[in-house]
Amino acid sequence: MSNLNNNNLKNEPSPYLQQHKDNPVNWQIWSKEILKTAEKNKKPILLSIGYASCHWCHVMAHESFEDKETADIMNKYFVNIKVDREERPDLDFVFQSSFQLFNQAGGGWPLTMFLDENGVPFMGGTYFPKNSQNGLPSFKEVLQNVHDAYNQQKENIIKQKDLIVKNLDLKKNSVLNQDLEPILETSLNYLDPIKGGYKGAPKFPTFNLYETLLYFYNKTKDKKYLDPVALIIKQLCSKGIYDHVEGGISRYAVDENWVIPHFEKMLYDNTQFILLLSKYCKINKDEYFIEKLDQTIQFIKKEFLNNNNLLGSAYDADSDGEEGKYYIYSYDEIKNIKEISDYFEIDVKGNWENKIILVEKKKPPKEVVEKLLEIRSKKKKPFFDDKTQLDLNCLWLSGLISAHEILPNKGYLKLAETFFTKIEDKYLKKNIQHSYNKEIVFLEDYAFLINALNDLSDKTMNFKYKDLAKKMCTETINKFYLREKDIFQKNQKDKNDIFFRPIDIGDNTIPNGNAIMLINLIRLGFTEETQKLANSLNGYLNIYKNHMMTAIRALDFFNSTKSGKNCNEQGCEING
Repeated sequence: MSNLNNNNLKNEPSPYLQQHKDNPVNWQIWSKEILKTAEKNKKPILLSIGYASCHWCHVMAHESFEDKETADIMNKYFVNIKVDREERPDLDFVFQSSFQLFNQAGGGWPLTMFLDENGVPFMGGTYFPKNSQNGLPSFKEVLQNVHDAYNQQKENIIKQKDLIVKNLDLKKNSVLNQDLEPILETSLNYLDPIKGGYKGAPKFPTFNLYETLLYFYNKTKDKKYLDPVALIIKQLCSKGIYDHVEGGISRYAVDENWVIPHFEKMLYDNTQFILLLSKYCKINKDEYFIEKLDQTIQFIKKEFLNNNNLLGSAYDADSDGEEGKYYIYSYDEIKNIKEISDYFEIDVKGNWENKIILVEKKKPPKEVVEKLLEIRSKKKKPFFDDKTQLDLNCLWLSGLISAHEILPNKGYLKLAETFFTKIEDKYLKKNIQHSYNKEIVFLEDYAFLINALNDLSDKTMNFKYKDLAKKMCTETINKFYLREKDIFQKNQKDKNDIFFRPIDIGDNTIPNGNAIMLINLIRLGFTEETQKLANSLNGYLNIYKNHMMTAIRALDFFNSTKSGKNCNEQGCEING
């Protein structure tokens, strides 16, 4: 049995877990063993989920998890489990869904969930402050109140499992086919026609929506689908969310004008940015956007490479304990750069906390960028989470292949082939794994691997990639496909260690695995499974349509292919 009297994170490879190895909290690793230990000791579980580059995760860690008094309460009353969401996206999915069920609101990180001694959630929150503020109780108050409630209502709390499972279980109707464009058009009503993105703030670059809009533009040539994409591309490339010095985008903008970023840089955002931008540049061959595409690829290629010669996960928002310090400038730092105000919006007072976040007016010359880079180079770089995730590295492959069509002389197709050999050496000649743990792999790892293999096959005409894709597709069906539900499970069927089978049909930070698998099955000719999965996704669509943008694209591709149209996964008016 696990020792509940120690912090057991010191030997974990995850950078996020390493950040917490010296906490006075007796952190444990999620496992069947620790769940049995909680059950044996009849203690509830405090589950904390975050990731290494998460700003508010750092805040809560400094305020509460490094505080001896708070840690003592946690250790006394709970079995404390720390999870890196990027290592265990299945856990994150299930417990974020539980949070949304309990609170009728969107979740986030850090995620703080309280589970009964059997590992079933009964309440939760996200960030809790050390001291009461803005209507939020202090974390110590929360801990005491949860402990008291659990002791007083333990029997009733444990009995809630069936009700929780029932409410988390996905619902679907018997609709097998439906008109998809009206569903997509409804989403246009929520978009900001002036500033781009969804109305209000914060602003997230919801790539799944824009990929689907671009798909339908390629199919219909209707500008109502292209205009929102053109606007979001312009905002992402010119405003503060883009790093005009080194390239790449931040996670999101906290304001509605895309000026003030939440400064962390995620691989999953930037690979999808590359994909969307390259597909857009096939339509609008504007040199400005093409240069942003190239700059971002060069940035990822250089700055995200880890010791395995694969790509890591993210850069922190903070450096030297200060959010955005690496990316922002004082007026005094840049005032002597010749004509800088011709290229960027420069205010003596700054545009964020008396500092300047660069917003582009027009493309700056190379010498201006070099001077800005020189100033930045004297600052400490943010922490880099070098964790390799298979699904995101495969997204990078597909991005390179797509960019090759725009920049054929840059060698990006060759780079993709070379990069695949690295993936092959690490994952395909041994156990396929998501990240560190050789026993854990997810649907998305297979889905994006197969997708990248299909892309490689199409562009190189080397059918060894297609043959491997078919093999991987069969393996995916065997490991993840639930024939009783005609849907893929998020984690392996025979290795589920959660109270609930995670079945995910909606987009999140990356496109949905089931939707990508439908596209894969179509491209590879798996007729029987394709029809059944399409029927199943159609059944979910009427209920969860706002979260299923990639599924809408996949289902239209299915319908179009079935009707005999000459099309591909990018839109039925596109050849090749």
